[in-house]
Amino acid sequence: QVEPMLTKISAHVDGDPCCTYIGPGGAGHYVKMVHNGIEYADIQLIAEAYDLLTHALNLGAEDLSRIFSEWNKGDLESYLIQITSEVLAKRDRATGRPLVDVIVDEAEQKGTGKWASQSALDLGIPVTAITEAVFARSLSALKADRQLAARTLIGPNGGGKAPAPASLVDDVRSALYASKIVAYAQGFEEMQAASNENGWDLQLGAIARIWRGGCIIRARFLNRITDAYAAEGGIKNLLLVPYFRDAIASTQDAWRRVIGVAVERGIPVPAFSSSLAYYDAYRRERLPANLVQGLRDYFGAHTYRRIDRAGSFHTRWAQDGEEVPVR
Repeated sequence: QVEPMLTKISAHVDGDPCCTYIGPGGAGHYVKMVHNGIEYADIQLIAEAYDLLTHALNLGAEDLSRIFSEWNKGDLESYLIQITSEVLAKRDRATGRPLVDVIVDEAEQKGTGKWASQSALDLGIPVTAITEAVFARSLSALKADRQLAARTLIGPNGGGKAPAPASLVDDVRSALYASKIVAYAQGFEEMQAASNENGWDLQLGAIARIWRGGCIIRARFLNRITDAYAAEGGIKNLLLVPYFRDAIASTQDAWRRVIGVAVERGIPVPAFSSSLAYYDAYRRERLPANLVQGLRDYFGAHTYRRIDRAGSFHTRWAQDGEEVPVR
């Protein structure tokens, strides 16, 4: 009964209403929570791009505003990139300085990013970009501690040869796009896991479609996700979709260079680097979790499974060294 009214007043993109039935119970609230978690990651990635270009190239807010404005004409076109350009262009009337330069660097939060991270932990889904964005805000709030540490702790003295400005700007754009793909892949995987757990039957393609307008993370990028679900359905992870797979393949060299520049110069990029670490871990057929299981079995008899036969096993490490089947 209310659907016609809601679709009429909702935002529209390409004639489609950005409004749909999400699912039973708390499904709609959950999807909104994950939306906000992705928003946290998106904003943190933009902030890291800003920080990198500010400190690696000594660019001012005016120059950065132009760069973000240019980025908003390509694959990164989005509401958040657009308003980043506008925030960087704004002058403070009292001082004449860029307004962003007189804003205290303590980011507040309402809690939805934290909830998204907590739920992901309960579901066993790694949403590293979202969680690092939450922690970045928490760390920013430790202003007095950081002021003391800035006078006390030693970091790199500039690190290596200065990168060419034009090439670093291009690399940061590529790293931002690759990291954004990972952040959205993680968020959509979390929604799918919650849907499976609660029997919600979430239609992730429809969710991507309604996010294209009227919300903070609206972006051209969401058209790609909408198209992917329309073409394939049953997607395990967006990283496996040919478009996103190829996009990361073409940007990952730049992504790695950017993180290298940040490490050399002591510029924190937790969302960039955790996104790359997730990508590298996800594409590995074998991870060092075998050693983790060996250690857990040694100190806690938590058992392990073998690659060559079924069942669980425990080794009496500090006794006779014998391996025994457990079940």
